[in-house]
This record gives sequence, structure tokens and C-alpha cells, in this order.
Amino acid sequence: MAINYQNRLETLQKSLENQDIDVAMITSPANVFYYTGFNSDPHERFMGLIVDNRNQEYTLFVPALDEEIAADESIVKQVVPISDEENPFKKLKDTLGENITSFGLEMKSVSMYQHNQLVTHFPEASYVDIQPSINAQRLRKSESEMGYVQQAVDIIEKVLAEGIKKVKIGMTELELTAELEYLMKKYGAEGPSFSTTVLSGEKSALPHGSPSDRPFQKGDFLLIDMGVIRDGYCSDITRTFMIGEAADKQKEIYDIVLKSNQAGVKSVEAGVPVKTFDIEARNVINAHGYGKYFNNRVGHGLGIEVHEEPSIHEMNEDPAEQGMVFTIEPGIYIPGFGGVRIEDEVYINESGKVEVLTSFPRELQILGG
Repeated sequence: MAINYQNRLETLQKSLENQDIDVAMITSPANVFYYTGFNSDPHERFMGLIVDNRNQEYTLFVPALDEEIAADESIVKQVVPISDEENPFKKLKDTLGENITSFGLEMKSVSMYQHNQLVTHFPEASYVDIQPSINAQRLRKSESEMGYVQQAVDIIEKVLAEGIKKVKIGMTELELTAELEYLMKKYGAEGPSFSTTVLSGEKSALPHGSPSDRPFQKGDFLLIDMGVIRDGYCSDITRTFMIGEAADKQKEIYDIVLKSNQAGVKSVEAGVPVKTFDIEARNVINAHGYGKYFNNRVGHGLGIEVHEEPSIHEMNEDPAEQGMVFTIEPGIYIPGFGGVRIEDEVYINESGKVEVLTSFPRELQILGG
């Protein structure tokens, strides 16, 4: 599953030329990885890929402690280390010189501090947002990327299948979370792609709730939302279960969410507006009178990041394209009662048709009885 980083860099360079950008600075770790193969979180230290269009050169600036691994992993072999006592922006200026009129930046990634440093060291430059060009390039996943995404999906589904065998009444949300995250590493993941969500009973109505020491009780919803990173690519899946038994209203809500999930998935194809997938899923929930309990978008893109383009919401007029990977994850969340979410990952293939990457069963399962 080899990835051609050189092609990616050349595509970016042409885009910068079309925008008359002299120099671009890429600081988002996800984008640095996308273009170089070097995957690292520098934390508070500076890391940046510099694309110099004046001489078609690429330079990777990294914290000094990462120099060796960057030189090994990055396709960009001109690696400049920055030690902790150095000012990275002075080092940038020493390397690039002063005759820069147009500087490309990812505006969402650049802090006010970084902006002030750039203005101080490159006072003649104007700044252009290159985030849209990068997003457009990353939007369509290659066959190699799909292999990595599928690998991450396969691992998380093994984790889920094995993890739910541990569920029993009296176990806490945090205890199950620990079991699941242990299994992630056991099955070859680098780690979770986001904070593992295990919510039970009334807490399952909190779409972004956190696991606690709440013990599982008979008749609880159990919502598990998790994913892993493997070889730099993410997965994300949600399934909702019942513990011990299911009441009629719980079954009814589950069935509506499942129908909504399937309607969303079935509507996916290239050429139609992205909003279609949200609307088709939402219409099912609205038709059953639960619309006010579903107040977030139906999905999001994923790949190197667990949340990236496209955003699957009812106002997104952009046409769906071949190569897009995203989630379909409708839910009904009733405060004080509980919630259900069923989340799948889908891909628009070369024929413009939907392929569902997740295969974990969607019918209601009762656990820990």
C-alpha cells in the first residue's frame, strides 16, 4: 500500500503556482504527514513543511529531538532541526531570506503568536489561506489510503466484537473503556483515534459524554463510539446495545435510528449534493416525530484525521465525489431517558457508488443478561 508522496507535493506546488504564492508553510501535523510520510505531534514545539516555489525546494523544520526519525521517515530529505533555545521564525528567515511577497498558510492552524512572529520576520509578505487547496487534495482518497482506512476499520470491529463479551451488570463505563483500549493495542492499533466513548443508561443521551464510574444496570442502553489509528489512518464506529433487556420504547427508538442509518447509506452516490445524505437520514427521524432529539450533522469525513472534510450536514451544497470517505451516524438522544446512535463508514468508489467499510452487525443486541 505504497503512497506516492512526491505526487502529492507536486500537486500542491502547482496549486501554489496558480495562486502566485512564493512560499507555503504547512504546520498541521496531519498535513505534514500527508505530504511527507513523517507523522509526529510536536506539542508546543515548532514543526513546519516549507514549500519554496521560487526554487522548487522542500524543507522540513522539526524539533531537534525528532531529527533522526524525520530523516528516516520523510520523503523530504532536507531536514532542519530546531533546538529548544532557538527562535524557529528567525531560523526560517535565515533559511528563506527576505524577498517573499506572498506566504501561504493554513489559516485555521496558525496561532496569533505564530502570525505575529511571521509578520515580524517577513514584514513585506502578504498571507494567503492554502487550507482550501489542501482540503480539496485530501478529500479524495487513493486506493492505498483506502487500504489503510479499511485496516483501521477491521481492527476496531475486532475490538468491538471481543469487548462486548466482557459486558455484565455492575461493570462500570470506565472499566469497559479500559478493556476496549487494551484490545486496541492487542490487535495492532497505535492507539485510539479519539477518546473512547462508553455511555450507559440516561448518559447515552449525551452525544459527547465521557465514561464515568457509573455501573451498568439491567435495561440500560449501552452506547460505544470508538476508533483506532493504524499506520496514520483512522477509523470510527458506533453501535448501541441493550443490557439485560429492552423495553418497547427502546426497541422503537433503535429501529427508527437503524432505518435512518440505512436511508442515509443508501442515498450515497457521486454527483448529488452532500446535503442529500443528511436530509435522507434526518427525514426518517423527523417522520417518526423525534426530529427535535437529533440536532447534529449526520456525519463527517475521516482519514488521517478522525474529523476532516467533507462535513455531512443539510446545508452542504458541494457535490459528492468519487474517493470521499465519511461517516453516516444518525441518532436520537432523549434527555433523562437515553440515546441511540448507529455509525458506519462509507466510501464512494470509482464507479461513484457507495461501499460500506464497516460490517459489524446493526441489529439490536442484548448483552450481559
